[in-house]
Amino acid sequence: METFVVFDLEFTSWPGANAADWSAPGQLREIIQIAALRLAADTYEVVDEFEALVRPVQNPTLSPYVSELTGIEQGELDRQGRPPAAALGAFLGFCRQQVVVSYGNDMVVLGENVGWARSRGEQVANGFLGSGFVNLRPLINSLAPATASANAGRLWSVLGLPRPGAAGGQHSALFDCHSLAVALRELGRDPSGPVRQLITASVRGTAGLGAVDPQPAR
Repeated sequence: METFVVFDLEFTSWPGANAADWSAPGQLREIIQIAALRLAADTYEVVDEFEALVRPVQNPTLSPYVSELTGIEQGELDRQGRPPAAALGAFLGFCRQQVVVSYGNDMVVLGENVGWARSRGEQVANGFLGSGFVNLRPLINSLAPATASANAGRLWSVLGLPRPGAAGGQHSALFDCHSLAVALRELGRDPSGPVRQLITASVRGTAGLGAVDPQPAR
């Protein structure tokens, strides 16, 4: 079965941080939640999913702003959060030998966090080289201009699609993945259309990527 992965991240933030590109002293985009769905390349149906909370190191206490935005509470993160290197390695293992798509440049934030973990002397299992990362936001925005100001978790609404059945809402990484998945399913209905063509070419054009057991071991 040919498959690909959609993923989304949530990371530390503060009021005004996005507009200032996290340039204030001590403000880093430390990942606090990673989610991903493995989709069948022919139907875009969900084959498997991944989700992990991640404990930030530089700013271990979440700002009230990001807790309200994401719904992630400090106690939940303290209890269930995984060390960054462990969570990142598990996620990269989920993505191994796959084309990995996002709605935005989440792969840049992912790379920052892998770099910080390695600079602390932590070993991150797996790596980027066995996967192909693609930002689909420019294509989606060009095909559906109404999405230009929408985040991943609002794509379903902007496109007039039924709400995904996943728990949570926008800025919950797993919900955002489901929202992106239903958007891709809608925009990729035409086998000769640009979404379907790009994903198919990416999956089949990356040597050996995309063929996995539909029931992968965890």
